[in-house]
Amino acid sequence: MTTSLNHTALWPEFIKALKHEVVPALGCTEPVSLALASAMATRELGCRPERIEARVSANLMKNGMGVTVPGTGTVGLGIAAAVGALGGNPEGRLEVLKGLSDECVADGKRMLAEHRVTLSVADVPNILYAEACVFAKDQSARVCIADGHTNVILIERNGKTVFEADTRTGANLAESYHIDSATARDVYEFATRVPLSDIAFMAEAAELNGALSKEGMTGRYGLHIGATLQRQMEAGLLSEGLLTRILMTTTSASDARMGGATLPAMSNSGSGNQGIAATMPVVVVAEHVGADKETLVRALVLSHLMAVYIHTRLPKLSALCAVTTASMGAAAGMAMLLGGAYQAVSMAISSMIGDVAGMICDGASNSCAMKVSTSAGAAYKAVLMALDGMRVTGNEGIVAHDVDASIANLGQLACNGMVQTDTQILQIMMHKNQAA
Repeated sequence: MTTSLNHTALWPEFIKALKHEVVPALGCTEPVSLALASAMATRELGCRPERIEARVSANLMKNGMGVTVPGTGTVGLGIAAAVGALGGNPEGRLEVLKGLSDECVADGKRMLAEHRVTLSVADVPNILYAEACVFAKDQSARVCIADGHTNVILIERNGKTVFEADTRTGANLAESYHIDSATARDVYEFATRVPLSDIAFMAEAAELNGALSKEGMTGRYGLHIGATLQRQMEAGLLSEGLLTRILMTTTSASDARMGGATLPAMSNSGSGNQGIAATMPVVVVAEHVGADKETLVRALVLSHLMAVYIHTRLPKLSALCAVTTASMGAAAGMAMLLGGAYQAVSMAISSMIGDVAGMICDGASNSCAMKVSTSAGAAYKAVLMALDGMRVTGNEGIVAHDVDASIANLGQLACNGMVQTDTQILQIMMHKNQAA
């Protein structure tokens, strides 16, 4: 197994990666990205817009069609563009929709009803792309975001460029960390050895996603899967135990997030659900073993950073459900909490790649909570196997003998093998909506 010659040389980059990729986000990040473009365009316009023209990439369209926008009770990208323009905070980044007023939401719904918001798929090469053009009388402003949910590449006012990023070099991207040379062992060594003071900020992940989980258990959101599991456990149809608590606690947070709760999630790699999947199983196991705060923080760091490390091998958006890769991070964190060393961590990740690698992403929606539940359960199962010395071996499927090679194979599958799958998923979704 390969390791870096100098483990600690990567530590500053790991800290940068965590601070960039693990951030609060209110609502599904694809509609939020369009809302941010709308809010920034309105600021550039300098007055309340009368109409909005929005364009998004096919992948962003897929991930924004079926999700409830926080505070609105309404599904889709159109309402995100409207309320972003009318009441969004242009400096709010992934929390652009925090604190929307009832008046703003009502005005946004009125814009939609009066057909003053148009939405179309942009013919762009970017997998992640959101563009909002706002109009008032003879004035206009346009903002384009690409390749990252908050990465602005173009601002125009009345057709004249105010800002344009250098998209040729990729220097426009906010990512300033470099972990391409890292290995899974490097991530493990960092999480277990770095000074606690350098990573103490990660405790916020447990606080934010824990609050979402409690809100989801009220049964008011999405498919209320977490609350359903709770009722069925009380009815004797589910056994009370650690696995059930992992499923209930993790899924209820996703229920709330996808159902429009006005609480932020601590995201991972641009996704609130990925952040939930990387956080809540670890929190539940930490409570089960009575872990102290430092142990919990280190387990959260291992989980979230492993998820980031794996996700850097994947496209920003694809046909592969990235909740599965975030749950691979959770498997690492749970394995550590349950007494497993690096070998158990690597074995659990390998087994998960052999188990849930083929789960598709068919857009952000309430049903994402089902995928969160499935992935959390798979993670715990893989951990139990690893603690017993068992794993999916390198003789099976896309899994290799080395965990980093397995992760690379998973990346190849997502980047190359599932492109046509992604196109087919979007076609099915668009045809279904047109037929309805």
